[in-house]
Amino acid sequence: MKKISILGAGTWGCALAILLSGNGHEVTIYTKIEKEAKDLEGNRKSLKNLPGAVLSEDIKITLNLEEACKDKDIIVMAVASPYIREISKAASPYIKKGQIIVNVSKGIEYGTFYTLSDIINEEIAQADIAVLSGPSHAEEVSRGIPTTIVVGATTKETAKFIQDVFMNDVFRVYTSPDIVGIELGGSIKNVIALAAGIVDGLNLGDNTKAALMTRGIAEITRLGIKMGAKMETFSGLSGIGDLFVTCTSKHSRNRNAGYLIGQGYSLEETIKKVNQVVEGVNCAKAAFELSKKYDVEMPIVEKINEVLFEGKAPIDAVNDLLVRDKRKEYSTLDWD
Repeated sequence: MKKISILGAGTWGCALAILLSGNGHEVTIYTKIEKEAKDLEGNRKSLKNLPGAVLSEDIKITLNLEEACKDKDIIVMAVASPYIREISKAASPYIKKGQIIVNVSKGIEYGTFYTLSDIINEEIAQADIAVLSGPSHAEEVSRGIPTTIVVGATTKETAKFIQDVFMNDVFRVYTSPDIVGIELGGSIKNVIALAAGIVDGLNLGDNTKAALMTRGIAEITRLGIKMGAKMETFSGLSGIGDLFVTCTSKHSRNRNAGYLIGQGYSLEETIKKVNQVVEGVNCAKAAFELSKKYDVEMPIVEKINEVLFEGKAPIDAVNDLLVRDKRKEYSTLDWD
């Protein structure tokens, strides 16, 4: 049995708490919001946004960050991406040297253009940072629906340790050394999922959506390789796997947000209706700036930024993508 803390009491944090408690570990969930803590304590059998899931009485809820961080085998970072730096800075004084921290949030910080593990590493330099990502909606993980995911870590030993802690008969965990690729795939796929939702909102059909997803993973891969990631990662669970589920699932807040935008709602109206953090919106500007920094063509990401922040009509953005100059599918493939 391991002692594990989840920093963040959102749907993903709660789903992983249920998973890890079911694996026989001692689990604590931390939130700094008193109302959120009371709601969890009082509604363990009726969790908001996790229908059918039950938060065991064995799972402790705490408002004390020091208590959540001290003497733990693993700390899971599950707060929304805009708050990663804040919580990392607050937790740092309580983190021991070599503490394993598993980041399960997704995003890129605008301004620094750091991945979330970069932020955690900057604020908690003494920790051993890993990432966990893949096609894994909280609504299904919390109910024991078969799921497969990948853990990225700086050492094989850390990756295997995390794999052993998280894995069970319905939650299969693979290992990888490519932290950068895993994080980029998990972050930028949310931007592509916004575009996929827009396609659905415009009623453009399966052909359009399939093209969007395929070219979307090509954009993510081009940027990832320039940033030092491995091509194989983007054909794996945290690449095409996570992209596919986020672009198609009814559980996907990014796809659902895109759908509303495609239906004519403004960004402000959309965020209000979704009523959760839409990570793709936060990531879109950062992804576009990274494309310029690394001189990588990312037309879908560019057009999503125009729709979100410049008032471009979604149907015009689609048309812009279709009338771009002719080109080969892969620049590396040519006739002899």
